Amino acid sequence: MKNFMTGLDAVVFGLLDSGVKIVTGVPGFPITEVMDALPGKIKHEWSVNEKVALEVALGSSVCGERSAVITKHVGMNILADPLVSSATHTIGAGVVIIAGDDPGVQKSQNEQDSRYFGLVAEVPVFDPSKPDTAYRCIKEAFLLSEGTSTPVIIRVTDRLLKSKSEIIRKSATGSGIPDFDRKIWLLTMLGKHQRFHKYSFPKMCEYSEKSNLNSYIKRGDIGIISSGYPSSLVESVINDNISHISLQIINPLPKELVDSFINNHVRVLVVEETEPVIERQLTKRVLGKLTGHLPFGIIEVKDIMEAIEKINDDKVESNVIPQQIKERGARPLCKDCPYLPLYDAIKELDVPVAGDVGCSILASSPPLSVIDAAFSLGSSVGTASGFNRKGIAIIGDFGLAHSGIAGIINAVHNKHDLLVIVLQNEVSAMTGGQAVPDLTELISFYVKDTTLIDPQADNLKDLLDMKLKTNGVSVILARARCPQF
Repeated sequence: MKNFMTGLDAVVFGLLDSGVKIVTGVPGFPITEVMDALPGKIKHEWSVNEKVALEVALGSSVCGERSAVITKHVGMNILADPLVSSATHTIGAGVVIIAGDDPGVQKSQNEQDSRYFGLVAEVPVFDPSKPDTAYRCIKEAFLLSEGTSTPVIIRVTDRLLKSKSEIIRKSATGSGIPDFDRKIWLLTMLGKHQRFHKYSFPKMCEYSEKSNLNSYIKRGDIGIISSGYPSSLVESVINDNISHISLQIINPLPKELVDSFINNHVRVLVVEETEPVIERQLTKRVLGKLTGHLPFGIIEVKDIMEAIEKINDDKVESNVIPQQIKERGARPLCKDCPYLPLYDAIKELDVPVAGDVGCSILASSPPLSVIDAAFSLGSSVGTASGFNRKGIAIIGDFGLAHSGIAGIINAVHNKHDLLVIVLQNEVSAMTGGQAVPDLTELISFYVKDTTLIDPQADNLKDLLDMKLKTNGVSVILARARCPQF
């Protein structure tokens, strides 16, 4: 059946038509809507963090049920531990990770490239260019996952999810799904890795070389290698004299196919976002980000056209000027945020403050300028534990459940001095208001100096001063409702 669909539709129907039993994940741009769009017939749930999400999916796989994990790119950092081990551990039914990247950094703390995790974990990576290839990649990914007994990563972006194309749906596949083979435990850990490179990795390479998802169009002496959403941009602007190979699977890189393409062209440009993942494997044979022809990060049509104009230059001088907040526009806290009085009280204190990658990060810039450092979700407690005097860690209740709780356990165990302020609004406010576990009793039991407050109370500064003068770990649970939810 042929339908005109968005990339979001393609991902949802790809999972549905692959017979997936459970989907786990953590909300965040640009993948939150994927989970929200899943039908009730697929069990789906938000997990407290990405490591747990993948572990649940792997457990489903061991019992012979296909599963998927939905995460944004920074979540790949969190699930990397079980991901890397799973490739040599082996799995049962197919496991597919939908990784949402954010080229251009619209709503993230960095602009990293999820495709690198394929190289680190030695698992296949698909980088679809259009909704129809995204749908086909998901269908193929489950088969490849089961054939190689490893998880498979599929990278998507906001522009891909919003783009449209015709899709031919195929009925759900689910016959012959393997169970986990416990004979793997007859091998040593070294033996598992040896088995992987003797059987699984060669299958990945063979699939990558022969996949009909990759397209190769010979037109002239100039060639472009692309992957992901930029492939559709390339095809929309190049003329009849420029060849184009669009790669939908980029790890393992189909070396024979790519080598043949390069050898048949005088000059070759690699168009990809966000990082030069493909280009670094073809250094000195191609042009791209490393030669200055294209910018790091997001790729626009004008970037491709300018690169083509300079295709005969071996090196191009970069003219990128780092973006400033005054140029982009400020993103302050909401005017009706119930925590504004608390931030004002913190601002009056002369102590270091660690923020978190939740709403508190919006307090890092003027006019508040409260936050000194904010590295990742759940990191504020650990960061504040490293201060040379008792300072403050500001963390949302989702960040606390995600990974901040480990920081508190560590701080108490190692007798650090810090004040943890938990913005307890019961939702993950920056990602759509998803419900958050209530850890009040757990924190109150583990940290004796725990106080529940109204963040709009009159004596906030006095309370903060008192807590900062107290030795050890202090926790303030600042309870309020986010007006948006």
